[in-house]
Amino acid sequence: MPDPKLPGLQQLQHVVVLMMENRSFDHMLGALKSINPAIDGLDGTETNPDSTGVPVTVSRTAEYQSQLDPDPDHHFPAVDLQIFGGVTSAQNPRRTPNMQGFVKSYFNQQRSVQHSHLIMNYFPPEKLPVLTTLAKEYAVFNRWFSSIPGPTLCNRAFAHYGTSFGQVSMDVFYWNKQFKSIYERLNEAGHSTRLYYFDEASSSLEVVNLLKNQPALFGTFQDFLDACSSNKLPEYSFIEPNYTDHDSPDGMGELIASDQHPDHDIRAGEQFIADVYNAIRNNPKLWPNTALLIVYDEHGGIYDHVPPPACTPDAPFVAQPSATGTPDPFYFDRLGIRVPAVLVSPWIARGSVINEVFEHASIPATITNYFLGNYAQRSKRELAANTFLGYLNQSTIRPGDQCPRFQND
Repeated sequence: MPDPKLPGLQQLQHVVVLMMENRSFDHMLGALKSINPAIDGLDGTETNPDSTGVPVTVSRTAEYQSQLDPDPDHHFPAVDLQIFGGVTSAQNPRRTPNMQGFVKSYFNQQRSVQHSHLIMNYFPPEKLPVLTTLAKEYAVFNRWFSSIPGPTLCNRAFAHYGTSFGQVSMDVFYWNKQFKSIYERLNEAGHSTRLYYFDEASSSLEVVNLLKNQPALFGTFQDFLDACSSNKLPEYSFIEPNYTDHDSPDGMGELIASDQHPDHDIRAGEQFIADVYNAIRNNPKLWPNTALLIVYDEHGGIYDHVPPPACTPDAPFVAQPSATGTPDPFYFDRLGIRVPAVLVSPWIARGSVINEVFEHASIPATITNYFLGNYAQRSKRELAANTFLGYLNQSTIRPGDQCPRFQND
């Protein structure tokens, strides 16, 4: 529990979470190690064997678009290969993560040895000016992992509920009510909260299912921008990007997907992150009392060198082999692959690097602890998750000229 005497927490009124899509830490932020050695990124010597046994070295040649097509596999069996390099539990019951199966996994998508090497590419900082600037200017998490080694739906469930209720796939399912979503908890306690989606074409399947009987808790991204400009931002906001390329509702042009899911254009996501940041940063009444977390739901099958750690099992949930697609059940006792995560606030020291382990269950854990205090009816994973608001630990707020601004597109 963060120290409530911290000046930043005494002023904190709003927490905003922006969850992007399917990129690993090393892919997006690994190059920052050359700028700040405290960041657990890449030194340029990391390798993975390809399907012929040849080691493939990481490369600073990631492209904004066109490289990761087809979409790298990030379902449970593929992630198991990526983490354990093809070593099965039958071969070694005590197998440990070696992070040596990414190229082999991507080869399975197209059966092209040359194309499979692209999974080892990463971005130099100058190609991601928004995300890397925020990571350098505020706080970057060295150890934020997806909640399970699997795809989007089950990982986003941890951000909403603190559990995926035993699910490890992309199957649409009805969430049981053993644990309430963070939005229901806040709403029932009289706190304001909204889940902002970009537009109807981009509202993800799990969100439609998540709170379909509570439309009052939903808003569009334009509603978020309006709330920021009118000082009516809820206490907790969760923002989703635009997931698809499609015609704009007014018929005046095309909306480009901004989620950064492969193989969408990374630059559209950069602009979207800047738009969210600007909406908060440029309002002098909002900026001092708001914390923004930018995080990605899972790694999208893209290389990262840090082995996921064990974690508190999400008992009583177990995914059987029929669900995992592997010979073994999954007890939700280890995390998925590391993802980019950046915490933004003028109460954070410039260049902060956070080394504690975090996962998506940390989101409802943090929000619940801060706004509701002792709330018992939560999953074991959420109750064990670290919380992040204690990093708003500066004794004085940073002057405005020390907090960057981005130009609007």
